[in-house]
Amino acid sequence: MMKNTRTIGLAAGLICGLMTQVAIAQGQLYHNFTGYTLAAKESSPADLHSFTHMLVEDGRIVAIGNADLESEYSDAERINLHGKTLLPGLIDSHGHIHGLGENLIQVDLRGLNNRTATVAKVANYADANLELDWVLGRGWNQEIWPTRDYPNRTDLDDVINDRPVFLVRVDAHAAWVNSHALELAGIDNDTPDPDGGQIIRDRDGRATGILIDTAMELVRDLIPQPTEEMRMQSLELAQQHILERGLTQVFDAGASAEQLDDYRHLNEQGELKMRVNAMIASTDPSLTDLLNAGVYQSDNDRLRIGNVKMYGDGALGSRGARMIEPYSDDTENYGLLITPEERVRSLFEQIHGAGFQISYHAIGDYSNTLALDEFARLLEQDESQDSLAPYRHRIEHAQIVQLDDIPRFHQLGIIPSMQPTHATSDMNMAEDRVGSERIAGAYAWRRFIDAGSYIAGGSDFPVELVNPFYGIHAAVTRQDREGQPVEGWYPDQALTLVETIRSFTLDAAHAGFADSYSGTLEPGKYADFIVVDRDPFNIKSKDLWRTRVLATYVAGERVFEQQNR
Repeated sequence: MMKNTRTIGLAAGLICGLMTQVAIAQGQLYHNFTGYTLAAKESSPADLHSFTHMLVEDGRIVAIGNADLESEYSDAERINLHGKTLLPGLIDSHGHIHGLGENLIQVDLRGLNNRTATVAKVANYADANLELDWVLGRGWNQEIWPTRDYPNRTDLDDVINDRPVFLVRVDAHAAWVNSHALELAGIDNDTPDPDGGQIIRDRDGRATGILIDTAMELVRDLIPQPTEEMRMQSLELAQQHILERGLTQVFDAGASAEQLDDYRHLNEQGELKMRVNAMIASTDPSLTDLLNAGVYQSDNDRLRIGNVKMYGDGALGSRGARMIEPYSDDTENYGLLITPEERVRSLFEQIHGAGFQISYHAIGDYSNTLALDEFARLLEQDESQDSLAPYRHRIEHAQIVQLDDIPRFHQLGIIPSMQPTHATSDMNMAEDRVGSERIAGAYAWRRFIDAGSYIAGGSDFPVELVNPFYGIHAAVTRQDREGQPVEGWYPDQALTLVETIRSFTLDAAHAGFADSYSGTLEPGKYADFIVVDRDPFNIKSKDLWRTRVLATYVAGERVFEQQNR
C-alpha cells in the first residue's frame, strides 16, 4: 500500500513538473533562417532589415533579432527552418477570389497560341462534362494567335451546338459565345449596343459572338447562379491555391453582397485562413445599405470591408479602355466608359461621404484623368485636408496615363494600384494600341515612384496567374518568364527588388488600412510570413520567378506546407 502511494506521488510530481515547463514556455522561437522585412514607414526609401531569429506568441511577433534571442527566450519552443529564407507574407492588392475559384473548375484557355487549339480544348472539356447545361471557360487571348483577329461564334458552333458556350477573354472584358448563347439572349442584327458595351458585328451587321464589357451581361445574366454550396467549394479551392503561392492577404476587387456573406460565413466557421480585404462592387443593388452599415473589421482581422470598387472603363486588349484620342490601330475607336461620367461623380461623393475607400478601375488615359479630376473635386470640398492621402483612395491599374497626370497621384494623395505582369503580358500589343508617344505613360512604375507615389502591387488574378513571384520578377526585369526582351521592355521603368517587395508587403497593407497589423515582420504585428527555397536578394533577377514557397503562416498558424520538400 505504501508503495502504491509513493508511485502515485511520483507520477503526480512528474505531471506537475511537465505542467510547469509548459507554463514557463513562451511562444515559438523560429531559428536557422535568413529573414527579411522592411521598416514600417511611409517615407521612401524603405530600410531592409535582415534577421535570423523570430519569436511568435499567440499569433503575433514578440521579437526579431539574432542568436541573442535564444538565451533571452530559452523556454520557447524552438522551430528549425533549416537554413531557408523567411519573408513577410505577400499581399495581392488586386485579385478576384471568387473568379479564381470559378476559373479553377472551368476550362482554362490561358496561353493557347492559336484558335484551333483553343476550340479543341473547349470541345474536349464539353465532351468530358456532358452533365453541364452551360460550357464555361476563361483565358483566351487572340493577341497571341497568329492572325490576332477576334474569333467567331461559328468556330464554336462547329463543335458545340447543343448547349450555350460562354468563354471570357483573359482580361475579363470580353466574351466569346456560340450561336446557341446569342439566340438564348435574343441578340440579333437589330439588338442595340448597351451603354458601356459593344456587340462586335461582321460586315453584314451580324453578331460575331464577341461581346465587349457590358454587352457580356446580355448572355451572362442567363447563366444559372451557383448554389451556396458550390460557391463555398469554389471559395475554399481558391483559398488553398492562394496560400500555396505565398499570399497571406488579398484585396478582392469587386465582391457582391452575397460574396461578402460567403467571407463572413467562412470566417465564423474558422475556415478563413488568409486575410481578405474585400471591395464592394459598386454595381451591387445593396450598395447603399452596405455603406450605411459602415466599415466592417472582424475581431481577428481576417476580413475587412471598407472599400468600393468602381468600374471606369474596359481593357486594352479588347480596346475597351477609354482613350482621350482614338486607338492607334483602330482610328475610329476611343474605347468605352462602363460607368457614365455623371454616375462617377455621384458615386465618388456617396462612397467618400460614407467613409469608405474608393477604388476606381482605370486603364485608359481618359478614365485616369476623369478619376483624378473627380478626386480633385472631392478635395476642394474638404477644407480640412490639403490631400486625400488619409482616405487612401486608389486608382486600380493606372495603366495608360498622361505624363502630366502622373504627378497628380501624389499631389492628390491617390494610390496607384498596379499589376506588374500586365506589362509583360501586354507588351506584344500595347504600343500598337496607343502608339509611340502615349506608351511613355504606360505601365510607368518608375515615373510614379519618382513622382513621390508608392505602388500597391498585385496581379489581377485570374486575369494573370496568382503567383506573386511572377509579378516581382516582371517589376524588376520588365521581361517575361522566357527572358524576353533581352534588355527588358522599356527597362527604364523597372523597379528595384526592395521597391517591389515593398509594393507587395508594406505598401500593399497600407493601401488597405492593414498596415497596423500586417505587411512587415515587427513586434506587435501578426506573424504572417512565408518560407521560400531561395534568397531573392542573393540570386539573379532573371530567376526571381522560380522562387518556390515551402510554407505559409498566418497569425503563426501554418496554413500550407510543401510536401516532400
